[in-house]
Amino acid sequence: MYFTQPLHRNLQRSPERLMTVYGDRSHSVQQFVERVARLAGALRELGVKRGDCVAMLGLNSDRYLEYCFAVPWADAVLNLCNTRWSAQENAYALSDSQSTVLLVDDHFKDAVAQMREQVPALRHVIYLGEGPTPDGMLDYEALLAQATPMEDARRGGDDLLGVFYTGGTTGFPKGVMISHAAFWSSQIALAAEGLVRPEATMLRAAPMFHLADMATGYVGVLEGAKHVILPAFQPLEAMAAIQGHGIDVAMLVPTMIQLLINHPEVGRFNLASLHHLIYGASPIQEQTLRSLQALLPGVQLFQAYGQTEMSPIVSVLGPDQHSASAKPGMLRSCGRATRAVEVKIVDGDGREVPRGSIGEIVVRGPNMMSGYLNKPDQTLAALPGDGWLRTGDGARMDEQGYIFIVDRLKDMIVTGGENVFSAEVENVLCSHPDVAMCAVIGIPSEQWGEAVHAVVVAKAGAAPNAEALIAHCKQRIASYKAPKSVAFCAALPLSGAGKVLKNELREPFWQASSRRVG
Repeated sequence: MYFTQPLHRNLQRSPERLMTVYGDRSHSVQQFVERVARLAGALRELGVKRGDCVAMLGLNSDRYLEYCFAVPWADAVLNLCNTRWSAQENAYALSDSQSTVLLVDDHFKDAVAQMREQVPALRHVIYLGEGPTPDGMLDYEALLAQATPMEDARRGGDDLLGVFYTGGTTGFPKGVMISHAAFWSSQIALAAEGLVRPEATMLRAAPMFHLADMATGYVGVLEGAKHVILPAFQPLEAMAAIQGHGIDVAMLVPTMIQLLINHPEVGRFNLASLHHLIYGASPIQEQTLRSLQALLPGVQLFQAYGQTEMSPIVSVLGPDQHSASAKPGMLRSCGRATRAVEVKIVDGDGREVPRGSIGEIVVRGPNMMSGYLNKPDQTLAALPGDGWLRTGDGARMDEQGYIFIVDRLKDMIVTGGENVFSAEVENVLCSHPDVAMCAVIGIPSEQWGEAVHAVVVAKAGAAPNAEALIAHCKQRIASYKAPKSVAFCAALPLSGAGKVLKNELREPFWQASSRRVG
């Protein structure tokens, strides 16, 4: 079980098949593998040793994908830097992982000087952008041209594949250590769910640094897919790529789906080639799915739920449960445990609760992380020694094993002694015809302890008012769950993975309070 294995299989089966498309560049399987071997050789020539961390800070590209395979090919360890973090946060991740080499593109080359000052272990910076190579950096293409291709080290098994940092936008970053065996187990389970058809044409528009895209993209490599890569998700560019390349598989996070279906020019594009759409990485509102199905009636939908700590897959909700014949309410489920993964819902003492009761999701399987790098206390909190990983997600499970997430436990609002799950309120708000996106948080209240507060992005051309939205909620859920206040904004703050940064929304309300909500 090693990360580079599918490259050898694809090279044997179809070396001339097109593998990557990025702008006006394209590479066959054979060309891609040769470039991977050359980059691995270049890293070795730069002094990268077995187990060293090699980092990447850049937007999506074909070179990013080459990096992902070249590092384990060279017997080294991946460190995919978060493109939404500050230079200081990424410098922390580079220092914590003791990364010795960093690859950067045009968007992040100006942050290198600051990071170099803070990361003594960083010996080389490789520039993979399109312009002149900045002083003090090495040119990516020149390195490949001069390097001697090396044999694949076939790093695998319990060896570390990568350190994947999480939590920088909500707390101090934690480096999740994922082994080759854990990652392989996760993606073999995903492949068995049928997410990617053999030799599909796959859109890569979600951020490659995030494990959700890395996982589904890797399934694409396992299945011999062609990867059409965009630097980042933009609705017009994504729709043009789907139409122009006949994309039949894509992985998008919910915010991307909302931006696509609400775009005023969506009707100009023929998106009929899209057969499989995978979504995940953050909660999705039921109304968003209904609108997506109306726009693309022929698409098969898959929801993948997981966490970085599970490499990342936990459960999958397949196309059958997205169909009109599915049991009512199934669109609110994140599916059932995927192959080789066990899931249960427990109380605060770790005891399994009755089906239908709300508790915390705990999971176990061969795809669990090895722990958090240099953080034994936080590792023990997540992996207390009973074989189960604590996810921090609140949920219930029905009699057939379908999981229904109610909220992140830290996002639960306690108002007047009652628990309010923000995801439930967000679902109701997004069912209003004038609401494009929303987030619900708890804010300080002298009367209730916390009050339910909504932040709303209106649809183009709409002008909803707070009173109407509150009334809409009170008609559909208990009055205490309805927002007490509503604010409007042009856009919600998002992480690089497309998750709403609720900590940023909460901060102005809690910064003067003695009681803080993380």
